[in-house]
Amino acid sequence: MTGRIDMSYPNVCGHTGPVLDIEWCPHNDNIIASGSEDCSVMIWEIPEGGLTQPMKDPVVKLDGHSKRVGILSWHPTAHNVLMSAGCDNVVILWNVARGEAAVRIDSLHTDLIYSACWNSDGSQILTSCKDKKLRVLDPRKGTVIAEKDKPHEGSRPVRAVFVSEGKILTTGFSRMSERQVALWDPKSFDEPLTLQELDTSSGVLLPFFDPDTGIVYLCGKGDSSIRYFEVTDEAPYVHYLSMYSSKESQKGMGYMPKRGLEVNKCEIARFYKLHERKCEPIVMTVPRKSDLFQEDLYPDTVGPEPSVEADDWFAGKEGKPILISLKDGFVATTKNKEFKVIKSLMSTTAASSGPRHSNGVDVQALQNEVKELREMVEELTKRVSELESKN
Repeated sequence: MTGRIDMSYPNVCGHTGPVLDIEWCPHNDNIIASGSEDCSVMIWEIPEGGLTQPMKDPVVKLDGHSKRVGILSWHPTAHNVLMSAGCDNVVILWNVARGEAAVRIDSLHTDLIYSACWNSDGSQILTSCKDKKLRVLDPRKGTVIAEKDKPHEGSRPVRAVFVSEGKILTTGFSRMSERQVALWDPKSFDEPLTLQELDTSSGVLLPFFDPDTGIVYLCGKGDSSIRYFEVTDEAPYVHYLSMYSSKESQKGMGYMPKRGLEVNKCEIARFYKLHERKCEPIVMTVPRKSDLFQEDLYPDTVGPEPSVEADDWFAGKEGKPILISLKDGFVATTKNKEFKVIKSLMSTTAASSGPRHSNGVDVQALQNEVKELREMVEELTKRVSELESKN
């Protein structure tokens, strides 16, 4: 189904204040995290096929911020680890499966946090802040690994993302309010590898980096264009490629993961542009005459499988991204089945207010889990029988 949906279509309506950020889980396409002005973070499980009635009750509600929550980011490789940053200048790392705050970083940022993101394997966090500092953090210790004061001279907001080989790309403003893009090496933060001035528009530039192609897309709030650059390891490091232009300005921008793109159409990026009253997909393609799989456009990319569980990651275990090939298109795995077990863990540890015995175990949840496991075993047994009969 494409186009505008009916106004009566059910929605997710559990927050008591405006929703400021949503983030799809990279390891389960049915799970969304949302942060709100009501100071809470909520985790939602959207049923297969979409909503049939309004959803008011989250799978888990995460309370820990004292002011509105404007930034959310799932850990790229660890299952059920979520980062949130609020207007209380606090960063919290949640163990979502247990419904609890595992790490609370509340003494580093002295002012509003503008942006917060993970590096590719989730071993570092990068934040930009209104106190004009750029910080690289150890997420589990909550300590500063590297810090840069005034990456851009202007007083307007700075955004920052990790790019290839641990380098950092920032967008900000000069003292004369010109928009800038810069590339930094955290090992020597003194001077930028490159700093380019772009224009004099006032909108904050939101960077989206594609590690497979080395392209960074800059989308300005209030702009009607998207600039894109290639990031390389040779000077001048950030090379302007082109610009997508339209007539209507963008209120915000979403970005489709690589495994959701149409490989046979040589689609390398897809944005979802938020207008005043609609959401418009913007597709970036590379023209090719051949219908064959274009290996140079689609190297192995990050798949949906996590490489480490939340408890193990918080205990110190690292997890590298598990890559998949897009040659035959992305094929969904059994991640929804695995989440049912996690969901029951959530309900027995954090979110459920249902009937419990004195030992704290939710009997109904365990019974449901046993039933689901039986159904899964029956389904697998049936499949094995079918395969054996074919051979």
